Amino acid sequence: MEQTTEPADDAGLIGQARAVLEANWLGHATSPNRRLYPHQWSWDAACIAMGYASWNQERAETELRSLFSGQWRDGLLPHIVFTDGARYFPGPDFWQTERSQDAPASPRTSGIVQPPIHATAALQVYRLASDRPRAAAFLEKLLPKLAAWHAYLYRERARVEGGLVEIWHPWESGMDNSPLWDVALERMSFDPELLPEYERVDVDVAEVTERPSDGEYDRYVYLVSLFRELAYDSSRIKRVTPFALQPVLFNSLLVQSNRDLAEIARVVGADPEPFEAWAESTAAALEETLWDDEHAIYVDYDVEAGERVAARTAAGLAPLYAGVPARARAERMVELLANSRVSVGARGWAVTSLAPSDPGFQAARYWRGPVWPILNWVLQRGLDRYGYPTLAAEVRRAVVELARGAGFWEHYCPESGRGQGGDRFAWTAALVLDLLRENKAKPESASRMGIAH
Repeated sequence: MEQTTEPADDAGLIGQARAVLEANWLGHATSPNRRLYPHQWSWDAACIAMGYASWNQERAETELRSLFSGQWRDGLLPHIVFTDGARYFPGPDFWQTERSQDAPASPRTSGIVQPPIHATAALQVYRLASDRPRAAAFLEKLLPKLAAWHAYLYRERARVEGGLVEIWHPWESGMDNSPLWDVALERMSFDPELLPEYERVDVDVAEVTERPSDGEYDRYVYLVSLFRELAYDSSRIKRVTPFALQPVLFNSLLVQSNRDLAEIARVVGADPEPFEAWAESTAAALEETLWDDEHAIYVDYDVEAGERVAARTAAGLAPLYAGVPARARAERMVELLANSRVSVGARGWAVTSLAPSDPGFQAARYWRGPVWPILNWVLQRGLDRYGYPTLAAEVRRAVVELARGAGFWEHYCPESGRGQGGDRFAWTAALVLDLLRENKAKPESASRMGIAH
């Protein structure tokens, strides 16, 4: 039998990852990075909770509990829950969410959402809990909040009942400046002179070449100013927003989160059927609307233009994670991986946020080329699900090796392995902890490392 013992320095890496989470702990929640993102972010918090789950149940539960303290009365789960006093743009005074009757007075929050991965995180906290009865009680209290969050998405963001949900701002995708949004953003018409005054803080902390451009930021700010003028009224926003897309990644995460929400319901003795129905209907809509048969990948749908988005990115592989495609489609998607992956040393490979062969590829520019741990975390789960354990293990190994070699950065240069964006980054540390845990739990695949050709 092959040796499956973890590398000796994995223990050191685990200690370093935990130290990063501790360093970003705010006393009630975890910031992604104290300097660049000094508040609590929604899908970061879910990933961070999964990282805590393997060693600190109390902290994992607190992370999610803190995030949901900012939930709106209509079920909206905001993408930022603000911490008093921390400098950031756009901060709570810019969002002005008090214009909405649904927003909480405290804590102050943003007025948009991020990808729904929270039920998945909550279920993992339960499954890894050292105190199962306590974790079950935690799930019982969180279930109605999770259900309200998903209900908001289907009520306010789906054009067809139970169908695909849409985003109204690039920040809602979690992939802020992805080429997926270029056409929709360029189509927007507004007078830059009428934009509210603002000053970016991110470029004071991270390299300008690694951040979205000023032109992109103007459009981000325009959309926020539009939403606040409409008092964050979803029915009004839906009628007038110039940016409305149905993303593959967002909807794939929602399908899996619905399935995990159904499992949470079973754990606490509630009815899982509504959540299972949501999962099946959205999965069917993904298959019908977003599959690009010519290129063997899923693509986003531009609601305003009434057509599929031409750009193709690693996010188009996300339906594997949710078990959406039939076997034949999944096999074609896996073949496609050769076009959008990069070797990391001699021990694994990772997908880039945009294929290196794409004319728009930029190795340092945020979501236009770098390797992001979250996309690879999603991919390795999908590969495992469809019976590709060796490929999944190689992806896990690649992300771990990037962190081991460069530290826990927001994202990584696919050409050099250099860390980029924010350093000592919390969700990277959390995801590395989870990937190491999965490698240990699946030694048969973890021991067969090698580059697939």
